[in-house]
This record gives sequence, structure tokens and C-alpha cells, in this order.
Amino acid sequence: MTQSAALPSTEDVCCPGTDCELLPKDRAMDLADVFKALADPTRVRLLQYLAESESGTACACHLPAALEISQPTLSFHMRKLYDAGLVDRDKRGRWVHYTVRPEALEKVRGFLTLRVTPAAKRCC
Repeated sequence: MTQSAALPSTEDVCCPGTDCELLPKDRAMDLADVFKALADPTRVRLLQYLAESESGTACACHLPAALEISQPTLSFHMRKLYDAGLVDRDKRGRWVHYTVRPEALEKVRGFLTLRVTPAAKRCC
């Protein structure tokens, strides 16, 4: 004779109210890619520079000097930002111009402004 495990009653649940849904795996992976791209100070500086650019765009021709990095290093960092979906690029003649994708920043902002349950209401 086998015994089946009984489901815990509501009194037995260690953390009542923790039945919220997990972030979908594909969305979590997208956000993780963004955070990986932003885990480098040079890329954070690049994104901030592009976001605050008066024209809304910046040419790759003057960014290496401003950041004191080489052109290949700039290309490496911009590729990471592009692959993470944070910037768009537009080739104009010999140079590439980069712009920030505001919708990508909004997704990150939305995640970072999650409502957090006060500590007094959290389970042990």
C-alpha cells in the first residue's frame, strides 16, 4: 500500500502570498544580455554619451579619442551594445553613427522599478 503525499494546507505554507508568476525565461535571458552588456564601465559611458547627445546620435569617428580607446576597442564595445539591443547603427559613408534605442531602455527601466514587498511582509 502506497501513501500519497498530502498537499500542504494554507497554514503549512512557509511563504503565503508567494504565488506570483516568474518572469518568462526568454524575457529573463534578454534582460540578462542587457545587464551583461552594461557590466563594463566603458559601455556604460558610451550609452550615457549617446543618450545625452544633443543630436541623438554619435559618429564612431570621434568616440575613441573621447574615451581614450582604440578604434577596434570601440567597435568591440559598440557591438556588445548593439547585440544587446541597446543601440542602433547607421553606416554613413565611411563611418557608423550610433543611436540609443529608447524602447530598450524602457524595458530595463520597467524591470528595475519592480514593486518590492516591504521587509515586514516578507517570509523568513
